[in-house]
Amino acid sequence: MRTVGPVIARRNEEARGALIGYLPVGFPTLDESVEAAVALVEHGVDVLELGLPYSDPVMDGPVIQAATQQALQNGFRLADGFEAVRRITERTDAPVLIMTYWNPVVQYGVDRFADDLAAAGGAGLITPDLIPDEAADWIAASERTGLDRVFLAAPTSTDARVAQAVDASRGFVYAVSTMGITGARSDVDQAARTLVSRLADAGSPASCVGLGISTAAQVAEVLEYADGAIVGSALVKALAEGGVGAAGELAAELARGTQPE
Repeated sequence: MRTVGPVIARRNEEARGALIGYLPVGFPTLDESVEAAVALVEHGVDVLELGLPYSDPVMDGPVIQAATQQALQNGFRLADGFEAVRRITERTDAPVLIMTYWNPVVQYGVDRFADDLAAAGGAGLITPDLIPDEAADWIAASERTGLDRVFLAAPTSTDARVAQAVDASRGFVYAVSTMGITGARSDVDQAARTLVSRLADAGSPASCVGLGISTAAQVAEVLEYADGAIVGSALVKALAEGGVGAAGELAAELARGTQPE
């Protein structure tokens, strides 16, 4: 199992932050989603975030919603997520996190999900709609299996909620840079700097910023103050419009933003 913490620590030692790339499993097909994920790593992505398509993606923007809807129409099943993780970890050294809404995990069985993800070589879970004080089953399962658990914090989070996210997370805390659904923004919200500072004050060993990052300049801006930059919609759009090659090319461009000057 390759967890995220050592990768982020290594990038910090190199005076550069981590680039985290998101793609949905099964888009445009299962095979192409695996190839695209491998291409991201080959072109400079340090950590992979694989989204599990869900029928009610209330926190996703239109690009990701369209991609996950296509994956569902193609017949996506949860088993495809574990297969994708297994195939990707056989070909790359990058940690692979699953990002999923919580209901599919509950329906599958929390312990069973943790066991199958660990067996596939996955690093852990990002759970955008699960709050720490409702996560006892997942915290217990991840402690037992050694999986990372990434909770979200937002600029509107209370100090108590920030502290909960820090205490419950392992790997990093996902700092939401703009409120609302995911998707590219012309500017990464200035509020992210304050949020990352609050997370550090609460003792977070690592904070990564996502939602709204789509250019190398934005990656570099985020890495001035955060440990990692998370890119999703821009990569999914590249894959949708130009295939695996285009996704890899964008990853290479984004990775330029991680290089120290």
